[in-house]
Amino acid sequence: MKMLPPIFFVTLFFTAASTTSIAAPAPAPSTTAGASDFIRTNCDTTLYPELCYHSLAGYANAVQQDPARLARVAVGVSLSRAQRMALYVANLSRRADYGADPRAASALHDCFSVLGDAVDQIRGSVKQMRRLTGSGEEVRFQLSNVQTWMSAALTNEDTCVDGFEDVADGAVKSDVCDRALKVKEVTSYKDHEKYGVVTDKTVS
Repeated sequence: MKMLPPIFFVTLFFTAASTTSIAAPAPAPSTTAGASDFIRTNCDTTLYPELCYHSLAGYANAVQQDPARLARVAVGVSLSRAQRMALYVANLSRRADYGADPRAASALHDCFSVLGDAVDQIRGSVKQMRRLTGSGEEVRFQLSNVQTWMSAALTNEDTCVDGFEDVADGAVKSDVCDRALKVKEVTSYKDHEKYGVVTDKTVS
């Protein structure tokens, strides 16, 4: 597993779903404290446990102690962060068109484009998570699609940052790169070989 939202917990759920049916009865409601502890425990296995917990703790009542709900919420949070970032870059790029640095303007346009792709990929993950059916290998296959899309989204977020390498240091470059890296942290999920999934090992 790498980390969050979207996917702290897709890999966690990947393992659970391989032995249980998606159609199984939902667990009995738990206390908010119990749900918060459940989120905390799972966040402790991620690359960014505090970011993970603070991103998801507000959804404790919705998550309860259900790994499927936790996975769906995590992917949804990733989508929300990526959408906000894409909108922010879109606004910057429009202003940059009238600025004096064509390289910065080009980097912003490219960043907006790849972030749009990332949003589409995470949105596809959200749709797949909502449609999960069956159990065992069937669910594992569906979740492998989710992981593939999330990995592609992470690559696109990396590409946004990479596009600023030739841009002179300045406020815009620093701001966009810092924000993009935070979105990337929310999208990434920690590599854990026991889950048998392919992950991006470049995240540290």
